[in-house]
Amino acid sequence: MKTEHAGMIESVKDGIVAAVKGGGDIVQATVDTVSNTLSTSLKDAGKVGSSATAAIGDVAGGAIQGAAHVGAHLGHASKGIVIGVLRGTKHVGSAAMDTIGHTAEAVIQHTAAVGGKLEHASTGLVEGAIHSAKGVGVNAEDAVSAVADGALKAAGEVGSTAVETVRNAVTKTAHGAKVVLKQPKVAEPVTSSH
Repeated sequence: MKTEHAGMIESVKDGIVAAVKGGGDIVQATVDTVSNTLSTSLKDAGKVGSSATAAIGDVAGGAIQGAAHVGAHLGHASKGIVIGVLRGTKHVGSAAMDTIGHTAEAVIQHTAAVGGKLEHASTGLVEGAIHSAKGVGVNAEDAVSAVADGALKAAGEVGSTAVETVRNAVTKTAHGAKVVLKQPKVAEPVTSSH
């Protein structure tokens, strides 16, 4: 199972690197690579539920690693990831909302892991969600709120600075969509004043 995940991550990473080095647009290269990989993976294995969530995390990780490897803008890659995941899973309605949240969480986790700019990734996630919202049967405000929930959850695991960076990027990028933000749990030690 571990090798299946590593193989998918490497495959997506290699696909992104090859497409961008070949002169491809990072957004379109990411959409195509992520969508095709997920579509094939989910169809071949008949994956549902937690397996689909793991596959989404793997393709998001591979795409972020590939974009970082070639020095591509992680905001553009993040936009492509959201669009590609939704196309690849064919999720609509409430399933699409869950998928957007899981995707945002994975993108922020992987962006932090490669030392990428969380603000850029968050901006791209919002743009991808707004771009895809109508096509998956949800309104833009709900799609952006799903991004915010997932992104802030992941940022909470990184620390309070990450939470603030993601919060500012998501609310600034919403392009008129009303964003309702939940307060994430922040994984930083609490010091007593005694």
